[in-house]
Amino acid sequence: MSTYRQLKPPSPPKWADRFLEWFLPEHLLEDGQGDLQEVFYKQAAHEGEAKARKEYMLSAIAYIRPYFLKRRKKHSLYYAKPLYTHMLRNYLTIALRNLQRNKAYTFINVMGLALSITCGILIFTLVKYHLSFDTFHANAGRIYRFVTEQHMDNISYVPNVPNPFGKAFREDYTFAEKAARIATIDGALIALQHGKELKKFKEAEAAFAESEFFDIFNYPLTEGNKSTALTQPNTAIITEKIARKYFGTQNAVNKTFRLNNRIDFTITGILKDLPPNTDRKTEVYLSYSTLKAYDEWLASDDSWGGITGQMQCYTLLKPGVNPADIEKVLPAYVKKYRPTNKNVHHYKLQPLADIHFNAHYGGVMEKRNLWVLSLIGIFLVMTASVNFINLATAQALKRGKEVGVRKVLGGLPTQLFGQFITETGLITLFALVIAYGLSLLALPYMNEWFRSQMTIELFSDKFLAVFMFLLLIVVTLFSGAYPGLILARFQPVLAIKGKLTHRHVGGFPLRRALIVTQFTISQMLIIGVVVIASQMHYSKQSDLGFNKDAVVMIPVASEASDTRTTTLKNQLSRIAGVENVSLCFGAPSSTSHWGTSVKFDNRPEEEVFRINCRAADEQYIPLFDLQLVAGRNLHPSDTVREFIVNETFVRKLNLQSPQEVIGKEIRVNGGNIVAPIVGVVKDFHDQSFHEDINAIFITTLPETYENYAVKINLANVSSTLTTLEKTWSTMHPDHIYEYQFLDEHIAAFYQTEELMLKLIQSFAGIAIFIGCLGLYGLVSFMAVQKVKEIGVRKVLGASAGQIFWLFSREYLPLICIAFLIATPVAHYFMQQWLDDFAYSIPLHVGYYLVALAGSVGIALFSASYQSIKASLANPVKALRNE
Repeated sequence: MSTYRQLKPPSPPKWADRFLEWFLPEHLLEDGQGDLQEVFYKQAAHEGEAKARKEYMLSAIAYIRPYFLKRRKKHSLYYAKPLYTHMLRNYLTIALRNLQRNKAYTFINVMGLALSITCGILIFTLVKYHLSFDTFHANAGRIYRFVTEQHMDNISYVPNVPNPFGKAFREDYTFAEKAARIATIDGALIALQHGKELKKFKEAEAAFAESEFFDIFNYPLTEGNKSTALTQPNTAIITEKIARKYFGTQNAVNKTFRLNNRIDFTITGILKDLPPNTDRKTEVYLSYSTLKAYDEWLASDDSWGGITGQMQCYTLLKPGVNPADIEKVLPAYVKKYRPTNKNVHHYKLQPLADIHFNAHYGGVMEKRNLWVLSLIGIFLVMTASVNFINLATAQALKRGKEVGVRKVLGGLPTQLFGQFITETGLITLFALVIAYGLSLLALPYMNEWFRSQMTIELFSDKFLAVFMFLLLIVVTLFSGAYPGLILARFQPVLAIKGKLTHRHVGGFPLRRALIVTQFTISQMLIIGVVVIASQMHYSKQSDLGFNKDAVVMIPVASEASDTRTTTLKNQLSRIAGVENVSLCFGAPSSTSHWGTSVKFDNRPEEEVFRINCRAADEQYIPLFDLQLVAGRNLHPSDTVREFIVNETFVRKLNLQSPQEVIGKEIRVNGGNIVAPIVGVVKDFHDQSFHEDINAIFITTLPETYENYAVKINLANVSSTLTTLEKTWSTMHPDHIYEYQFLDEHIAAFYQTEELMLKLIQSFAGIAIFIGCLGLYGLVSFMAVQKVKEIGVRKVLGASAGQIFWLFSREYLPLICIAFLIATPVAHYFMQQWLDDFAYSIPLHVGYYLVALAGSVGIALFSASYQSIKASLANPVKALRNE
């Protein structure tokens, strides 16, 4: 131990050094402390360490003089601010010069960051827009919608309740301040007399609403009194937009219009135009007291037997009321009004904030999709920042001499760090400005995709301004901190002599890890695109069990008589280019459903499953090419005389053969409709691939026919469609003609998935592009480091291909490592997504190999320029200094 103490070098007292660092101003500290330490070491060598330490302490204490205190204050008060201003100006000047001198480096970084930030701004705008839906209502936290879970052989969810529910709840319980029913009419025809001219308008929907509806929701009136506007029969409220559309600049109040050529209404109020971020798009509201004249069953306060998609009920709960307490008492309605029904209802309360996001009840945007998009945005910004780090550290070697000279001339590490952060901030600011412009250009396309009205207004949207400011700060610090610290730590002697190596700028391991991170994200997105696109192709191209091609669906005119409807069908059948026509409730695959209970043969009780109706005439099966597996087709009839069922119905009866049901009777609609089964059709998809195939029956029921299904010849589509319109309009001059191709209707089943596919395709493309920039940065770094090695190899006879492989072998294993990480993660999330489909593609290795092959190909292409450039360089230039 004594030997160790003899060998240990002398050191001045630590507390004295700390005192000097605290007391002396920065511009005097280095000289003062350096002089004292020089004297200390000389004195310790000649007179001993103890005396030297004593003299050092006394000399440090001797600095306690007003002279140093005065200078320190003077420096702080009179020189700090001007020096800081000059320093910042110097940072900016040098930063601009460096960025201008290295144009390629600047362009790559600016474009990479700009593209990623553009995605970040668009995703932020999309998420903020959807999270804002219906938040503008004054008591949004206390507004709920009554919904129903239907429990039979499975559970189904509907955003509706029986027609009398709202009135019963309002009269029986005191949980709520208000409760209101609203019955929606789809495809409302509005006609009004304008002088001698009869104007016709087709609105997506109109709604019969109880007056309490406007006490629950914050839809203010610009004219009229909301408490009395809909209390009288045959009264209506319309929005300002509809008022301008119908009456121009005239005052719409007290004007009249006719609904579906049946009932006249007088306008008693004008609603302020609806904001874009609401799920209720109704712009024509009608007095609920008139509903009975329009549809007696819909207005009935005794019809607890079924649920229609037209009827909804909302409530405003009293403060402090727990929705769970209400749900505990609602089963009483089931016991009272539906005690023996096999379709067991469970009435629930759905918060207003959940309506927009809950897919079970028709929500248009699931929250998980928003979180996925948010994560993608974060990943894209991260990958662009990683590129910046790669390129900046590669560039750092070229700036070694600059940093060395600055340090020799007295530059402090903090000043060098500040210089680089300033350069990073400028690049990020340029990227942010470009990203804002690109966002404005891209927003109309996003609005078109989502059929939304999103806006990007930096100076009026404080949330967007804060988001962009935080993005600027975070990206600057995340991208610039590590390269800045590397530059600040360069040893000036090595930097000036050009002896810096990759170990001085963080080495290859960090850059490799960053590249792996980038390509992991890119390959996950590529796998997502491949799987989603494959599932969409499977959903659209798979055999649906019927022929959907060249079929035009034309609505039956409201209030048209059966005779008039049949006459028009015959006229349409005679048009050249029309191959077949069928009157039906809807296409085999449709969002419109009429589900009912069923009793089979002599079984004493109803079955535990529901059966869906596809009312249609005898041409339905041949037109859609439905395949009979047993029995025969329907005979022509204007009443219910016989049924055709599907294979799922037979299977749910636990029967072995379709032949077993032929000739047996079934009772539907509570036993009101009874007829024998004459045929069984092969299963067809009656809904989207998200759902299982339901039990189906087909029968002739003319009062439910809502569409003409017209099979046309595609040889002359235009003239056929024109003749169809002319024929229909001649028969119904007081209606507005509409049509839709069946394949377009089916494609609408997957609208949300198509939108997600478009977004992920776009983001995957950007991620791949950014990943390519990252590879370019890695290869650039390698080219700087291996310049002499490449020169030696070329002198010894290495070919250009061998030099190219020298670079490729550095990053190809990284892509393989990224693939091994990305595959299980992507597999998990894609399997979760596919689980939402009852019929989906299997996940097999081919999807993942496509992502790997694509990544390797793109990587080789993106890195080829620097690799080939290095392999073709003159080795003399690389070796002339050796």
